[in-house]
Amino acid sequence: MVKVRKAVIPAAGLGTRFLPATKSIPKEMLPIVDVPTLQLVVEEALASGIEEIILVTGRGKSAIEDHFDISYELEHTLRERGKKEMLASIERISQMVRVISVRQKEPLGLGHAVLVARQAANDEPVAVMLGDDLYDCDRCARPAIGQLIDAYEKRGGAGVIALLEVPAGQEHLYGVVAGDSAGPGMMRVTDMVEKPAPGTAPSRMSIMGRYVLPSEIWPILAQTKPGKNGEIQLTDALKTLATKHGCYGLAVEGVRHDAGDRLGYLRANLAYALKRDDLKPGLIAIMKQLLEEHSA
Repeated sequence: MVKVRKAVIPAAGLGTRFLPATKSIPKEMLPIVDVPTLQLVVEEALASGIEEIILVTGRGKSAIEDHFDISYELEHTLRERGKKEMLASIERISQMVRVISVRQKEPLGLGHAVLVARQAANDEPVAVMLGDDLYDCDRCARPAIGQLIDAYEKRGGAGVIALLEVPAGQEHLYGVVAGDSAGPGMMRVTDMVEKPAPGTAPSRMSIMGRYVLPSEIWPILAQTKPGKNGEIQLTDALKTLATKHGCYGLAVEGVRHDAGDRLGYLRANLAYALKRDDLKPGLIAIMKQLLEEHSA
């Protein structure tokens, strides 16, 4: 069994739900308080033992690469002004991890976005992490993707996907799976459907933005034909993987935030701000004041 050393983070989307902000700023760089969403995902990967990040970007996403690069002018200015703490935080970002960037030239689906990372991944098993899904696992033993890596190793290198039970009636918004119990919080996947029509979902267990995929996924993705919306769906490839090699779903511990939705993004900002001692008291006061003003 080959160790999972690399993570693929698709970041080529247009971010239309956050226009006009994303007209010039990649949605992955929108901050959760003062940290870009993408940086939180990268930090989760590193805390889980990932050694290399493969970013799948598109046109107009150079700000992402710049964020993880050295910023000579900024670092020089902070050093000259004696801003040691700020300087340390900026230097830490550029030293954080080795980042490789590959380009998805056409928006042909999530499966295609992962596939364009194949050469950079060197056909190794990979973690796939979607930036719209943030997992707060401060009270857990392992970060979200780390929990999947542990399950991958426990299952002898089988694919593992993160699952969350969604409210009835929301199944059509996600990829939905069916399967048999394989232990506490885990199922062996037997079927999956990408955004099923209302009333047709095989269960309420939905795929939520984290995957650990064995090397067998690469030839499967290469042979997967365009499906829904004319795109190469990762769900279709996962269904083939489950049939041929087996695939498991894991109910991840932690709190998931949907940073790809405007209300979910606002909730994530509030939740992360409330974890900070320097912001919590003032934020609670502001929230109380706003609630009073809007309930009058």
